[in-house]
Amino acid sequence: MSNDGVDLKKRRFLTIATSVVGGLGVVAAGVPFAASLRPSERARALGAPVEVDVSRMEPGSIQRVQWRGRPVWVVHRTDAVLERLPSVEGKLRDPASQVLQQPAYAANPHRSIRPEFLVLVGSCTHLGCSPSYRPEVAPADLGPEWQGGFFCACHGSRFDLAGRVYQGVPAPTNLLVPPHHYVSDTVIRVGEEQGAAA
Repeated sequence: MSNDGVDLKKRRFLTIATSVVGGLGVVAAGVPFAASLRPSERARALGAPVEVDVSRMEPGSIQRVQWRGRPVWVVHRTDAVLERLPSVEGKLRDPASQVLQQPAYAANPHRSIRPEFLVLVGSCTHLGCSPSYRPEVAPADLGPEWQGGFFCACHGSRFDLAGRVYQGVPAPTNLLVPPHHYVSDTVIRVGEEQGAAA
């Protein structure tokens, strides 16, 4: 095959021009595709950390918030509640929380950073129902040995005021302690470890 009468400069120009236009087409098609892989603003907001102001919480009260579509409880425990925690340990399935259901900074008898404030995911570890907060001692419906805690009416699971599960109930493990930290003396950020990027 002879190249007589063929303008090689023109051929090279057309080859380069076609390659550039083709490359731009691939980039133009790839940008929207790559953007579609990023989570939406709504999805990012659902997973975003939640701040809880505990400055106005009375001792014995509970504050409920949503994080990642799940209920999260912040309980302001009284001194009396903290003193009663060891009294139920013999009745608990995992009193020392050996199954990892909390960050390392909450791996202690009160399962919290500060003893007076407990942060828990409010979903029963049996089938995900949301237990009721029952801080009273020995109510008629829960019996004389009840020292306060959380009761799941769906299937009867019971948890103490550190979120530890009692023996002989359907729930297999303690309530989950979510990642959290204090951003000030009165504000807890749920859903983020200390020092994590916001």
